[in-house]
Amino acid sequence: MLISCNSCQKKFIVPDNAITESGRLVQCGSCGIKWTQYPVKISKLKEEKTEKNKFKKTNGIKKSKQKKNLYTAEYLKKKHGLIIENNVSQPNKTLNKKTGFGFYSYLVFLFVFLITLFGVLELTKEIIILKYPFLETYINYLYEVIEIIKLSIIEFIY
Repeated sequence: MLISCNSCQKKFIVPDNAITESGRLVQCGSCGIKWTQYPVKISKLKEEKTEKNKFKKTNGIKKSKQKKNLYTAEYLKKKHGLIIENNVSQPNKTLNKKTGFGFYSYLVFLFVFLITLFGVLELTKEIIILKYPFLETYINYLYEVIEIIKLSIIEFIY
């Protein structure tokens, strides 16, 4: 007996006595789908019924099934019992969502800015001290505080 998969249309040869009048559960070796297979005479009648239900003929042209929109309010209410409010009347309206830096982006930006600022200060420290000698103590205190913060962070981590 020759049977075919309903999903991938692959054909298989099965002994006639393997499928009884009550049918038998078979599985496609290609796509893995399972179905109940009846003897050839019964299965031909079922195939004809499914073919008639699958396509409606109108003026000799076959109509295929239209895809349902799974996100309409009516479908969601019927299928899942969900009730959608307010936004149903304007489905194409896009949300005006402001995008910008998040918290961590601001932290990274601040960290990079401070490292750059201290790097420029380190490079120009001697020039600044030559032009403004009274700032030498403040710059030295700033570097001491940075060193203390660095040591306390290292102790906290380890």
